[in-house]
Amino acid sequence: MDDAAAIRSCRAGDADAFRYLVERYQKHAMAHAVAILGNRTDAEDALQEAFLDAYRALDRFDEGRSFYSWFYTILRNRCWKLVGSRNRQDRAAADVELLAASGGNLDQTLSLGEALARLEAEGREILTLRHLDGLSYEEYPSGSEFQSAP
Repeated sequence: MDDAAAIRSCRAGDADAFRYLVERYQKHAMAHAVAILGNRTDAEDALQEAFLDAYRALDRFDEGRSFYSWFYTILRNRCWKLVGSRNRQDRAAADVELLAASGGNLDQTLSLGEALARLEAEGREILTLRHLDGLSYEEYPSGSEFQSAP
């Protein structure tokens, strides 16, 4: 099954087809959520809510877009809502966990974790998109792109 087939099946009433999309993107999306929120607990909450939002909005999904790009917009909005509504927690441990998952060596991971902890959430997000996803800084989505998410 591919993304388009899963989305068509969901739209036809097969709620289980959405599981394919969740399983395919959950790990990658979790890394993004942790980068924005700074801790795994909040990231899990945001991720679960974002997948529910995406499921509910599948009828508005434009099949000309990439599912993950669309979903990332939803996830990002969900994360920023949490950033605005919850107190900031110590982010260093979450950043080290994120960087360790990306395959860096321990010294580099610790140094990068400390540097990321000093950044605001948006800076961590940009660096995560660059280093985990390989996006160029020019490819970083503009804020206006995120306004259309449910």
